[in-house]
Parts: sequence; structure tokens; C-alpha cells
Amino acid sequence: MGTARRTGTGSPAPQDGDSHDVLRVHGARVNNLKDVSVEIPKRRLTVFTGVSGSGKSSLVFDTIAAESQRLINETYSAFIQGFMPTLARPDVDVLEGLTTAIVVDQQRIGADPRSTVGTATDANAMLRILFSRLGRPHIGPPNAYSFNVPSVRASGSITVERGAGRTQAVKATFNRTGGMCTRCEGRGSVSDIDLTQLYDASKSLAEGAFTIPGWKSDSFWTVRVYAESGILDPHKPIARFTKKEMHDFLYGEPTKVKVEGVNLTYEGLIPKIQKSMLSKDREALQPHIREFVDRAVTFTRCPECDGTRLSEAARSSKIAGISIADACALQISDLAAWVRELDEPTVAPLLTSLRRTLDSFVEIGLGYLALERPSGTLSGGEAQRVKMIRHLGSALTDITYVFDEPTTGLHPHDIARMNDLLLRLRDKGNTVLVVEHKPQTIAIADHVVDLGPGAGTAGGTVCFEGTVEGLRAGDTVTGRHLDDRASLKEKPRTPSGTLEIRGAKAHNLRDVDVDLPLGVLCVVTGVAGSGKSSLVHGSIPPGAGVVPVDQGPIKGSRRSNPATYTGLLDPIRKAFAKANGVKPALFSANSEGACPGCNGAGVVYTDLAMMAGVATTCEDCDGKRFDASVLAYRLGGRDISEVLAMPVNEAEAFFADGEARTPAAHKVLTRLSDVGLGYLTLGQPLTTLSGGERQRLKLATHMAEKGGVYVLDEPTTGLHLADVEQLLGLLDRLVDSGKSVIVVEHHPAVMAHADWIIDLGPGAGHDGGRIVFEGTPADLVAARSTLTGEHLAAYVGA
Repeated sequence: MGTARRTGTGSPAPQDGDSHDVLRVHGARVNNLKDVSVEIPKRRLTVFTGVSGSGKSSLVFDTIAAESQRLINETYSAFIQGFMPTLARPDVDVLEGLTTAIVVDQQRIGADPRSTVGTATDANAMLRILFSRLGRPHIGPPNAYSFNVPSVRASGSITVERGAGRTQAVKATFNRTGGMCTRCEGRGSVSDIDLTQLYDASKSLAEGAFTIPGWKSDSFWTVRVYAESGILDPHKPIARFTKKEMHDFLYGEPTKVKVEGVNLTYEGLIPKIQKSMLSKDREALQPHIREFVDRAVTFTRCPECDGTRLSEAARSSKIAGISIADACALQISDLAAWVRELDEPTVAPLLTSLRRTLDSFVEIGLGYLALERPSGTLSGGEAQRVKMIRHLGSALTDITYVFDEPTTGLHPHDIARMNDLLLRLRDKGNTVLVVEHKPQTIAIADHVVDLGPGAGTAGGTVCFEGTVEGLRAGDTVTGRHLDDRASLKEKPRTPSGTLEIRGAKAHNLRDVDVDLPLGVLCVVTGVAGSGKSSLVHGSIPPGAGVVPVDQGPIKGSRRSNPATYTGLLDPIRKAFAKANGVKPALFSANSEGACPGCNGAGVVYTDLAMMAGVATTCEDCDGKRFDASVLAYRLGGRDISEVLAMPVNEAEAFFADGEARTPAAHKVLTRLSDVGLGYLTLGQPLTTLSGGERQRLKLATHMAEKGGVYVLDEPTTGLHLADVEQLLGLLDRLVDSGKSVIVVEHHPAVMAHADWIIDLGPGAGHDGGRIVFEGTPADLVAARSTLTGEHLAAYVGA
């Protein structure tokens, strides 16, 4: 008992456990999957491909990874599970052979102003320990070097309970040394508020002096708490306030007051504005509030800490002439070199771990970043690679790593490096699952699963499963387009003007002067970290009529959908109301038409504490979200719930003519179809959209605006090879309609199709920041003077 059987060669005999070499999925029905069954080989690199919306993420993330994480959570005690996110079991018949899944997705790292690349990884924590041990002068423990920890001092009497019910008063003192700059409170910048944008000083409070959006004269919480608190004279013009009155008005401490019998808190105007508007993520604000904040507030580098966020004491402590602020400001590749030069046996394990982390940054192509870089400024691809760092040196094996388009944001030159990292994870005995569209990454797969054939309801089935060679020979959409190549334009368009950028110095830009051509398709490219986004997003002068379309998250709840986001629902509601002679509000699931049983959500959520909450379809409306009386009203033979269940392409035809003809709705639907979102249903929750889908939804919305210059940030993200051609057609239509289109992009097809290319480099970080080429794609291919030129020449077969 307990001894392994051996064969004649001396190797252990095969065991039953050796047969579990596949991950088996049977009957998956998550989102649009149609009873999908696949067998995925373990300890291999499997790439999942297919057109956008075909069901790749539903299979990989929402089925395989979700069930693995749910089963791991169930191994913890009920007490621990109460503090963890609750996960429901995916809709699948059988999942066998699962291993621990580590998901490395493109969700951007939180945009909290206190979060940096260093705090989002372990690098800052290790640096703080290093300086607390070796820094001179010694100022305290690791917290003394943290810009998120304020210094605190307190003393007083505390009551200590003794035996037999006795208590004793004991004098105690408390002292904690933190590294936070007291002026900016660790944010690195201070805000200066233009008071003229807050109120009209010539008026009194009673006359409506406030000019802040949303501050209505009858509001208890804003205007009336100032006018009727008794602290200020409501009939005295603000310009005539005494020094004390002005201080109370602008900076008064929170004070309890009573207005018409209601208990309220009076607080100075400046701290009130800071709490209600300035402490929130700018993108989360409503458009009119965001416009007000941009107008009223200017953010400048903190004069006390010079933007380092750290106290003077933290900046004074140094190792070999370098402070922790200097270290965090260094490019990570330079910081790694500095750390390698340190030789102190007392902290040898710490130095080894720090070196490994910093070298991982360089290895993964992020050596151009600095640890002080705010994490909210990272692109989706950069955020994904930052998350990869902690897994590269891991000793764990037989793990399932799940990646969501890991080549996003990478120049063709950098994709080979990413491929090597994926293969290295596989070769350590791990199962690597990759959702990807790039042919270079599909080519290295051991196994390919192609989903489709179409998107949305037209997808959700496995079209091909096998080797890359088999995919290339197969008759699937992916197989047919795998070797697609865009050709260079014979006659590029002639610019109608230029957008001048002079002396650009944002981030790593080296005093760049460039003229962006207008009236054409202009592509800004270069290796990751060369300065593309800094040039386009950080240097274009304000007032240039630019409409930026990025991949940032769309703010909204699970009630938000493409119909509400684009404004499409308004003309649809009005058309229903007109056809039936009732109010438009009846046709909103968030208003009068909502089903009373589920309040318009379509499902009823039951909280089961530490166990996964249960979402059951509402019995009153059967998931349709509307009251039964509302569903009796029809337009073109369809009720409102049936219309919201339509894909965009079907709805476009529905509202084009006949009884349901609605030109305003048809116009919006045409734009959604033009950007390649014809497969989305009108009522699909925005929370389920990918980064590329979000950007295209924003583009469809912005196409109705009057701005003449569109700036797109990697619009091919999440696009299948077959969809890139459609995107190029859309960009051409935008330019032909008189718009100027500037695209930050690495995709060779977009570069080849451009009228003008601006290439930055030659490298990343301080090795980049210069214009290395300006001209037509044909000239770039002919010159082959840059990395981009070499890869583009290879792509077009020149």
C-alpha cells in the first residue's frame, strides 16, 4: 500500500489521474452560447477566435473562468465567503477537468488619484521597506515613505477596564509617521477654484447669487441652507461681506442648523464643492457638471512637494543620493539598473524580489513607465500587462491562465515578445486560454477554437476546433480572413489644412513640433510607450473642435443599454406614444411603464448572504420589464419589449418604413450598424460590452456631433479580421463626409490604408518621444527606416 507501481523502464506506471488531460465543457448556454460542447487540451496554448460578439468571452470568461473561481470560493468557510464577491453558477450542463483559473483581463486599474503603477503592484511596498532600512537620515518605518499615510499625533486620557468592574484612567499618547504631503494630501496636485464661476458677487443669496449647475433656489441641501441658516445675511450682496462673513461663507466648519424644522449641516462653499464634485471621478460626472468643473477648477502641481506627493522628511531620506521620490520618477528600466547596483546583505532577499519585479516590467515591454505614473492613465493593454507581472515569476504550475486579447496596444514589434511570455507560461505546465484576433498570436496556438459563424444570435456555436493549419484550410470566416492583407493606397487624399502642435513636452515627448493634416485619414503609430497618446491626447490645443473617442468605461448601471446611451429610446418612446395616444413615459422601464413586481429590472434578486445571490425571472412580466398594460400597446405589430429585444440590424429595417417608420430612430440605428454593432440587441446591458464595443458605441454617438476632428484610440481593439475591413470603410466615409480622422493605431491594415502616417520612436520611454517619420505609407514602406516601416513592408509584401 502507498508504493507506486513501476514499469520495466523504472518509470511510474500510468495512473487514472493521468487521463485527466482535457478540460471538458458540455452544454454551455451562457449569453448567446447554443449548447456549446468543447474539449480543451490541458497544458497547451489554446486560442479562441471568431467575429466580435460570437461568444468567445461568454465561453472563456463567463463559463470556464467563472466556474473555476466559484468553486475555489466554496472551499472557504461561510464566514470568509461573506466578505467575498458572490458568484452564480454558469448555465452549463457539465464542466470537468477544471484547474485554478487566474484571469488577466483588460479592465482598467481604478482611476483613484492615489493609485499609481507602484501602488498597483508590489514595487512601491518593497521600495518603502528598502528606504526604511537603508535610507539616511532614518525617518521611520515604511509608512513614513507612503504618500497615502498621513502623520498623526494624539494624546489624552483613556479608560482601561480592570477586574471586578473597576476602571482606571490612563494617559496615553499616539504617534504615527506618514509620508503624505500635507498641502496636497498625497494627490500631487492642488486645485484652485475660480470663485467668479460659483456665484455673482453683486447679488445677495436671496437674489439667486449662485451660478453652480443644479443649485436650485428652493433646495434645502444647497441654496437654502446658506440663505436661511442664520449664519449669513441673505439680503446682503456677497461683495459687501465682511472678512469674517466671507470666511464663514467660503470655508466655514460644518455646523448643525435648522431650516423650517429640518436638521441640516451648514458647511463652507469651497469644501462643499470639493466633496460633491471634485472628489469624484471626472468621467463619472454628468456632462453639464463636468463642463462646469473644467471651467471653474484648475489643477496645478503641488508647490510644496513638487508633485511627488511626499512630505519633506520622506524626500530628504536617500540611498546613494536617490530619494524614494527620485526612484519613483525614474523610468522603470533605469530604476532596475539602479537597484542592481545596490549591495547590502542585510536586505538581500528584499533586493532580489524587487529586482525580479522591476525586471518583469522591462521584460513585458513596460520598462518605459515610471512607478509614479497614475494607474488611471494606463491603457487597457498596459493595465493587462501590469497584472501579468505578478504571475511571471510564480512557482505555481497546472494553473489555467485566461487572457483577453493580450496583444492590445502592442506594436507588431512587441507582439513577438508577448507570444514568448505566453509560451513560457505554457511550458511551465500551465493551461493558457487566450481570446485573440491577431494572426501573429493565433499562429502560435497548439489548439484553436473558432466560434461563430456570426455575432449575437447568429453566433454561439463552435465552427472549428483543431490546429492552426486546419483553421487556415477550413471554410470559416476566421480561416478565410487569416491571411488577409490590406493594400497601400495608390492616390492618398490631399490635406485640406493642418492642426499645429508646437513644443509638445507631455510625458516623454521631446519638444515635438508637428502638423497633423486635416481632411484625411491620419494614423499616429510607434512602439508601445513611444509617446503616441501623449502627442494626440495630451498636446492638441483646446478649442480645435476635437471629438475624442476612447475605450474608457461607459458609466451606467445594469439598466443602461445601447438604446438609452445613444438616445435612441427617446424617438422610439415617442413613436409608440403617438401611435397609441398615450404618454411616452409609459414606454420606459425606468419610469411609469416599469413592471411593479421587479421595478423594471426584469429579474428579482434574492440575497443569500455569503452564497451566490439568485436572480429569478420576474413572474409578473416574464422578464419583459414592462407592466402588462404597457405591452398591450403596439407599433408595427410589436410591443416595446419585443423592440428592445431586436438586434440593431433588424431594428434598422423595422424603423425604416411602414407603420413603424421613425426617421430619428433609423438615423441612430444606421450609425450603430455602420460602426459594426449590428449584432447588439437594443436592450443589452452596457456592463456586458467589451472595450472595443464601448469605443464603437461612443463613436456612433459622437458621429451626430458637429466636431470636425475625430480622434480614435486603437479602434481595431476587439475587432475580428473580417470586421477590420468594415471599420476601414467607416473611416473612409467619415473622411469623405468632410471630417478629419486621427487614429492612434498599431494594426498594419489601418496603417496601410492611411493617407498620412506619423511614426514616433525610435524606442519607448526616454528612448522615444521623437518624430521618426512623417509621410505617406508608401514612402514609409519604401524607406524602411523605422521599426514600423519594416513591419509594414513585411505586411504588404513589399
